[in-house]
Amino acid sequence: MSTTPQNPIIREITPLSDKDCFYIAERHKTEFTYPMHNHAEFELNFCENAAGVRRIVGDSSEVIGDYDLVLITGKDLEHVWEQHECQSKSIREVTIQFSSDLFFKSFINKNQFNSIRQMLDRAQKGLCFPMSTIMKVYPLLDSLVSEEQGFYAVIKFMTMLYELSLVGEDARTLSSSSFAKIGIHSDSRRVLKVQEYINQHYQEEIRLNQLADMVGMTSVSFSRFFKLRTGKNLSDYIIDIRLGFASRMLVDSTMSIAEICYECGFNNLSNFNRIFKKKKECSPKEFRENYRKNKKLI
Repeated sequence: MSTTPQNPIIREITPLSDKDCFYIAERHKTEFTYPMHNHAEFELNFCENAAGVRRIVGDSSEVIGDYDLVLITGKDLEHVWEQHECQSKSIREVTIQFSSDLFFKSFINKNQFNSIRQMLDRAQKGLCFPMSTIMKVYPLLDSLVSEEQGFYAVIKFMTMLYELSLVGEDARTLSSSSFAKIGIHSDSRRVLKVQEYINQHYQEEIRLNQLADMVGMTSVSFSRFFKLRTGKNLSDYIIDIRLGFASRMLVDSTMSIAEICYECGFNNLSNFNRIFKKKKECSPKEFRENYRKNKKLI
């Protein structure tokens, strides 16, 4: 693994060989000790008997229950599972890492792989699967761990990816796109136009009527249309974009919290602190300190 003074996040060098389709590791342990890291390989991580562990993926921080299954395909997306309040002494973790070129371009673009392709794209922000899905693929995961025949292991892995992809929108994205540094995608050209404008002008004041005019709609119609297409009202969407950029700056820069507040389009420091704590369940200072704590070198 490697690190630089400018970017103290550990860049993990994984054991995945160029000649293998994927690498799988099963661990039985009493605690999580691995620090914050990222890597170029895609990763599917399963945790069992780990209630109380805090999972950090990008700018998402959540305390997990007994079972947790997350897919990460963002090569620069920092992530860590930290012990936090977990008291279990029988934690099971299964990690599967695979290369982005496992599905070479002409293969992944076939119609039969549409759902997998869409899932891998969404997982650039980290993708958390619901309990019902975890229970559905649990027997397959168990079987995959013990499979000794490489070919059959690949078939089981592909089957598991397909089963996970069928969940669709019920799988929850974790990090914000602005923190994860990924492009915006939308089936609607009007929504995409507005999203791209917000990404470029989040530091400025953005008005509803201004965006509505941009796509030739009334303010009321546009508000409903945007909420229907994105699942968020416009003001919440803009706040989330600004918070994503702010979170990234808290991690990557030495700027003061006040400087970051105004740099990201917030015009009041106390309001910024209040909104940040409400959305992230910690203050900007705590967010920065928690990241720095997990950036220790090993």
